[in-house]
Amino acid sequence: MRFISCVFISLFLAVSLSAQVINGNDLTVKVALFGPGDEIFSWWGHIELIIDDERTGRSVSYDFGVFTYEDNKFFQNIVLGRLLYNCGTLPTEYNINWYITDNRDITIYTLDLLPEKKEEIRQLAENSLLPENRYYIYRFFDNNCTTRIRDIIDNAVGGQLKGRFANENFHFTVRQKVRCNIWFSPVIDWFLCFFLGQNNDKVITFWEAMFLPSELANCVNDLTYTDENGISRKLVSDTKLIHRSQGRFPALNIPRKQWHQGFAVGLIAAFYSVLLFFVQAKSPVIGQAALGITYSLFGLLFGGAGLLLFFMSLFTSYDCTYYNANLLYCNPLLLASFPLGIKYALAKNYEKRFFIEVSLRLLWFLVVLGIIVSMLIKLLPMFWQKNFPYQILMLPIALTLSLEPFGLKKIIQRFFY
Repeated sequence: MRFISCVFISLFLAVSLSAQVINGNDLTVKVALFGPGDEIFSWWGHIELIIDDERTGRSVSYDFGVFTYEDNKFFQNIVLGRLLYNCGTLPTEYNINWYITDNRDITIYTLDLLPEKKEEIRQLAENSLLPENRYYIYRFFDNNCTTRIRDIIDNAVGGQLKGRFANENFHFTVRQKVRCNIWFSPVIDWFLCFFLGQNNDKVITFWEAMFLPSELANCVNDLTYTDENGISRKLVSDTKLIHRSQGRFPALNIPRKQWHQGFAVGLIAAFYSVLLFFVQAKSPVIGQAALGITYSLFGLLFGGAGLLLFFMSLFTSYDCTYYNANLLYCNPLLLASFPLGIKYALAKNYEKRFFIEVSLRLLWFLVVLGIIVSMLIKLLPMFWQKNFPYQILMLPIALTLSLEPFGLKKIIQRFFY
């Protein structure tokens, strides 16, 4: 009789505890927003899901942006655009302390959800840790550590997060929002956005903008939803600033104009080239060597960028680089300027130097034509791309290297007189 009683008591306790967990009464679901860090990949911030379990006393942070350099195919995956990310967990206290040590902003948003929805989120998060689910192909703008949490929260509120923001215009493009976080580094700003294709210049919705941690936090904080009992709830019941970083550049609300920086650099480079032409006219040996090296360096710089863009656009999974009009004028063909420039600098025979010079000028004249074409096609909405900063940077350089008056006059005289 005592044995039967113990069995019934054990079963009752097990059912009670199970029901307690399933109901989620002891769970608190939070979203942790972390500000920018030192590494380039952290300049856009980070976001994690936190689940506190009062019954067990455990608090777990779920991070959907985990990757490791130790993966034997890590660098191969980077090259081919197959970044493999996964979901991992850490004790929340340890995790928060790490971000404080790293001098990052930390804001915690507590979500107001029914107990069963809290348990549903916990199960989805735990399911993401399973070996068959934890790894996914990372895509910068539509499948990243932020969109994964966005989708989990949207599921918990019955699709009302997407319903509220999927059709609301964000008034910015992907390119513009990316640039808001990297404005303080003009070189990185120019370099990264050079590779973004025309698909990144379409105005997006708030739902799409939630690829950024800060935008997800803003939308979650702004959402009022209706629960399964028909009660209207504000999704975020409490917001707490845990830590404020020191000495970091803030993200801009509106990106700064970029074209004037590119134009200034282009004019300086063009002026330098003109000076070299004058030097060549006065001192042919020195001027020829300096000019040949300049042709080579420009060819290596722009041709190298074009080669990387060409590879990323055609042979990788980086779809954000597809349909990029920058290839019309900044492409691998410019690499030919590198060996031609060296040959020009070393050429002693006039005939040989002359035909090398013609080849170089023709090559850079093709760049001029490519820039003009890339500007004209933007008159058609389907080819719109915000690449004026790169066009206006290369145009003065290409014009100078292809249409320099002394050289052009010499070529005309050679062929027509």
